[in-house]
Amino acid sequence: MLSPSLLRSLLHGRWTGLAGTFVALCLGASVLTASALLLTSAGPRVPARYAAAPLLVRTPGTPGDGNAFAENRPWSPETVEALVRALTSVPGVAAAVPDRAFYAQAVVRGGPAGAHEARGWSTAALAPHRLVAGRPPVRAGEVVLDRALGLAPGSPVTLLTAGGPAPYTVSGLADGPGPYVSDGEAARLGGGVRVIGLLTRPGFDRAAVRAAVRAAVRDAVGDAARRVVGGGSGQVLAGPDRAAAEPAADARTRWIGMQVLTAMALLGGFVSVFVVASTFAFRVTQRRREFGLLRAVGATPRQVRLIVYGEALAVGAAAAAAGALLGAAVAPAVGGVLVAAGFEPASFGVRPAPLPVAGAVAAGIAAGLLGAWSASGRAARVRPLEALRDHAAGGTPMTRVRWVAGVVSLAGGLALAAASGSAAEDALVNDVLLAAMALIAGLTLLAPVVLPALVRVLSWPISRPAVGMLAARSAMTAVRRTAATAAPVLLTVGFAVLVTGMVRTTAAAYTAGRAADVSAAAVLVPDGAPGLSDAALAAASAPAAITAPLPTTVYGDRPLTALGDGDLAGDEAAVAEWVARDHGWRKGDVVPLTFEDGRAVRLRIAAVLPSAPAEVLVARDTVRAHDPSALTPEAYVSRPAGMVFPGARTVSVADRAAGDQAEEDRLVWLFTLLLVGVSAGYSGLAIVNTQVMAASARAREFAVLRLSGATRRQATVAAAAEAALVTGIGSVLGLAVAVPALLAMRAGLAQKSGAAVPLVVPWPTVAAVIAACLVLAAGASAIFTGKTAFTSVKTPSKPSTCADA
Repeated sequence: MLSPSLLRSLLHGRWTGLAGTFVALCLGASVLTASALLLTSAGPRVPARYAAAPLLVRTPGTPGDGNAFAENRPWSPETVEALVRALTSVPGVAAAVPDRAFYAQAVVRGGPAGAHEARGWSTAALAPHRLVAGRPPVRAGEVVLDRALGLAPGSPVTLLTAGGPAPYTVSGLADGPGPYVSDGEAARLGGGVRVIGLLTRPGFDRAAVRAAVRAAVRDAVGDAARRVVGGGSGQVLAGPDRAAAEPAADARTRWIGMQVLTAMALLGGFVSVFVVASTFAFRVTQRRREFGLLRAVGATPRQVRLIVYGEALAVGAAAAAAGALLGAAVAPAVGGVLVAAGFEPASFGVRPAPLPVAGAVAAGIAAGLLGAWSASGRAARVRPLEALRDHAAGGTPMTRVRWVAGVVSLAGGLALAAASGSAAEDALVNDVLLAAMALIAGLTLLAPVVLPALVRVLSWPISRPAVGMLAARSAMTAVRRTAATAAPVLLTVGFAVLVTGMVRTTAAAYTAGRAADVSAAAVLVPDGAPGLSDAALAAASAPAAITAPLPTTVYGDRPLTALGDGDLAGDEAAVAEWVARDHGWRKGDVVPLTFEDGRAVRLRIAAVLPSAPAEVLVARDTVRAHDPSALTPEAYVSRPAGMVFPGARTVSVADRAAGDQAEEDRLVWLFTLLLVGVSAGYSGLAIVNTQVMAASARAREFAVLRLSGATRRQATVAAAAEAALVTGIGSVLGLAVAVPALLAMRAGLAQKSGAAVPLVVPWPTVAAVIAACLVLAAGASAIFTGKTAFTSVKTPSKPSTCADA
């Protein structure tokens, strides 16, 4: 039996080699903790504009991924009127305020500024926003603005609306975002109502008021109205349940944030396991003589395995606890970065909770044990005679299990890469990432097979000098050590090439598809506004201008994307073939569709289109009549580039194709930096860790080299040259991982866009990543080899012990 004192002595003196594992697991646990806290905090929040309303009544339904984050179907005006009357009469209800909003943005210093949703002044009490100067708006043409805009009461201001610029007078200033107009003007210009906020009187039991409100809602809306609003009269929300009234835009932003946080957590866990597995595999290779001695003195394979597991558990527990504290401390700062980057809505905030932290600690410990699993099995298989062998060579580099696992991973990665070429658009990126992970695992496992050939090729330029020849022979002899030190470089370069290449190639595919077959002189795009007003379109139009469709949402059995087209009559609609099939519609049918103002309109299906730009096409005038806030995202015009209009400007087609979806591209690039940063940070740590471990384990080798006549400088240069050679090997393998996946993705994008898509890899970024790996590997190897060579030559005959093996 192995005594506790012997186990402690085995661990004593190992902290230098375990420091890298500790830091890797600590960072992994911090990433997992921060991601878990952010994920659990990413639920819907009560919108700030309803913060003072204890009760909300809203239309049924929840915006989400299943309905393309479309807003719920609005009530009809008659239903809203009936609900307001019924709710106002409920005992304890002081006011029932329908939330009517429409697009309006103040023009300050020549451009749109501030919030872009105007509401009636009565809704300010739901926030609550209070008047700080002037008076409320009471008639048309009066507006209350946010005091942060710097305007004074009584001053004229222009509001940019969907119809175009409109003159207003500032009647007052509020302590929150506006604009606020009179309730009558909001009723005239606003769209449909989806939420009615209730203000209650003091002294009433809110539970009783809530029950009475539910009864009033049921009684106020008849069976016919319930069918119009999709099978229910409305939902009554109180307390935290009011978060269900968040806007669809916030729900979409939260969904994007969930993808980012999930990717960070998965990548952090994957890289943690990868680094720990690589580190422990390297440690087992270095300690084969030690494990052979333990077997020779009576240790069983199970006890040897427990030694490795014990080290992993001890380091994992300490690192997970430290990482959990670190992750909990940095989570609020990361949340602020996510909000600033647009990955989370402005209402986002981190909520402290013990369960995510405990889960992250458990995951960190599990990552350490999982990473040590393969190495523990290899250590348990060491035979007693291994104590008499040279541990530098590391024994047989390829076992049967490693062959099978490597071939299966490599074949699976290639199969996923090939399948991603025909994957659906929403699954393309995930398939490529999975293919890359499988290829990384496969090439890491099969690295000893291809290493000799790569060493011969890459070492040829430096093979003539004695130092270069020594570096090449050392890398060729210690195959396991070379594979272990090349693995983190493979991971870093592979992920850097893959992720940055995915972003750039996807952008090139969009540009190629967008710029093809466009004959317009320029593109009219928004400038400080969320879309183009009718006035901007009219000002930029010419007799030969292309009429831009007007997007909106209509409601049948579910929300449907719609475009206002000038070629259809007011009572006509054209539907996409898949929509007609799902709803059972045929050409000539008359179907009811509800628009954004809540009114149902019966339209005749004039055409069923096999290929359509939206699910439903209706007349453009019909859209404008029922959706006063509809804005055109962009328009091709015959005006030249460089012209400026209210809230809009013209740019060339090429510039627009290259810079379209700038906000989404910015989010994607930030996402890319997060992924590359996490993987590169872990891998940089692993590079330094493996080089330090390799240098400390080669003390006898460096001592023999010094006694043979080599200077300290020559030993250091030889080790640095070997590190540079290993960096080159890892870089080549990383490119071999990324290029097949990128080629498959390019084929899929070309098939979907119908245009030739170039494979774009940001080589300067890749070169910077490789250079950083080279500096880390060569620098760490040179520094610690110099120290080792200097100290080891003083005591070359010191006997080897278990702690020095």
